[in-house]
Amino acid sequence: MKINPTRPGGVSGVQSTQAGRSTQQPSAASSATTDKVNVSSTAEQLSALESSLADVGVVDAKHVEAIKQAISEGRFNIDSGVVADKLLASVKEFLLSQKQTAA
Repeated sequence: MKINPTRPGGVSGVQSTQAGRSTQQPSAASSATTDKVNVSSTAEQLSALESSLADVGVVDAKHVEAIKQAISEGRFNIDSGVVADKLLASVKEFLLSQKQTAA
């Protein structure tokens, strides 16, 4: 039985790495191969759109501040009928979506 000497850390043989890349000479078969990545124009557009949307705020801060001011001044009126109608519409939409996913 032949025993190969090992280096500290369990690495056997001669191989050094730099920044995660091996410095060993590639074999003839792998040196002829090159990797190529093609990105479609749609992917480029999606990337650009994602970058531009990252800068857009989700909340309209001016509108929120105006509502806060109206509440603090007692000018903010809540129409309970509108709230009830929108709540019912939301529940109906939810129930319909649950029926469609169950079917």
